[in-house]
Amino acid sequence: MLGIIAAMQKEMENIVEKMDGAVSEKVSGIEFVRGKVNGCDVVCAVCGIGKVFAAMCTEAMIIKYAPELIINTGVGGTLTRELGIGDVAVSSAVCQHDMDTTALGDEPGLISGINKVYFEADLDAAGKIEALAAEMGIKTYRGTIASGDRFVASTAEKERITSTFGAVSCEMEGAAVGHVCYVNGVPFVIIRAISDDADGGACENYGEFAAASAARSASLVCAFAGELAR
Repeated sequence: MLGIIAAMQKEMENIVEKMDGAVSEKVSGIEFVRGKVNGCDVVCAVCGIGKVFAAMCTEAMIIKYAPELIINTGVGGTLTRELGIGDVAVSSAVCQHDMDTTALGDEPGLISGINKVYFEADLDAAGKIEALAAEMGIKTYRGTIASGDRFVASTAEKERITSTFGAVSCEMEGAAVGHVCYVNGVPFVIIRAISDDADGGACENYGEFAAASAARSASLVCAFAGELAR
């Protein structure tokens, strides 16, 4: 069973459209859809925007459906020259760029209790996704994906996240998915097709490119599902 989570309907619709034998049910107020994508058993959900919704969805998915791997798909902003609009960031790890207890002497991003800043993604899954992307003519770049409950749209904020965490992309859910997966011992990988430059022009970029980038990320997820079914 492959679990697939997206924040928005436009990030999931191209996956559900390809699903055979779809059956849906609500768990904790979230609609989960089960079926097969390219021969692979999957469960999909649109969690909503932000880390709390993402964490709720991930925990409910793990408890109810016990996926062997969770992939979080969608769009994000680029933090590196290596990724342009339509390219795909693949997670080596995730972090929460807005987690801040530095006033207490902690390092930026530290999650108290488990004392981690970075949650490591499943490197085997990341490698398979990169190989599939190459076959599909999609450029990828692997690195840390940073999440926070804000849409990054300023050069100053972009530079803060890059300099502090060394991240290659920013978005609003992936690190919450990774956090919950880590606590539950479930492998995960986050992918983000770039929709904007995470700077002063991010809102305009997002409005123009989000739909196409979401479809690109979804196409890669579908190809990955087919690879798992082989």
